[in-house]
Amino acid sequence: MAQEAVFRPVRTGNAFEEAVERLLQAIKLGVVTYGERLPAERELALRLAVSRVTLREAIRSLQQAGYVESRRGRSGGTFIIYRPGVDDAGAAEGGAAELKKLVAGMGPSLTDTLTLREVLEVGAAEMAARRALSAEEEALLTARLAESERASLAEYRQMDSRLHLAIAEVAGSTGLAAAVADIRMRMNNLLDAIPLLQPNLDHSTDQHRTMVAAILAGDPEAARQATREHLDGTAALLRGFLA
Repeated sequence: MAQEAVFRPVRTGNAFEEAVERLLQAIKLGVVTYGERLPAERELALRLAVSRVTLREAIRSLQQAGYVESRRGRSGGTFIIYRPGVDDAGAAEGGAAELKKLVAGMGPSLTDTLTLREVLEVGAAEMAARRALSAEEEALLTARLAESERASLAEYRQMDSRLHLAIAEVAGSTGLAAAVADIRMRMNNLLDAIPLLQPNLDHSTDQHRTMVAAILAGDPEAARQATREHLDGTAALLRGFLA
């Protein structure tokens, strides 16, 4: 369902630009990761509701930007070559100054973004906990949690996004998963401008475990509370670097 949420029809007025946006969203959120192959051209064009010519142009632009490469032959296709670019110290380029610049460009929409994220992701966790999850859905949550636990600093943002998208997926609504994917992109653009601090990541991992445990236990209130606390921590971190 994560691919369904991201690879969804674009608006016809800006087909090329939105096709590029959808593909970048899939790559940066880790829906498809380094070394993996995009869906076949015919399938992907149908999902995005664009012509194959438009899709090829979008893929070509991502090739030129260093996100994907095309390979020929029986096992060919379009493969992801993008890797998150975080330095060895875990600090993102630009730091607090870059974050302030991004927020200044957003105007009053930072508060809107944080509010929308809380409504969407807290609601997703609650709905996931209310559902009788299948064995496959439970396995998905467990796998995504394990990925985030063993992620390197460079990989963490992608693996974190994959876990949150998985929670939205098992809530049972493709539309909700799509909205969470959109808000995660907006948030990650901000978070990428500040350092990844190991104590914060350790705390975040503990919170992820609590969130997933509550969902698997079918406890909506605990899932809501754990998710809200987790999101409040991210918001506090952003505000701290903006102070």
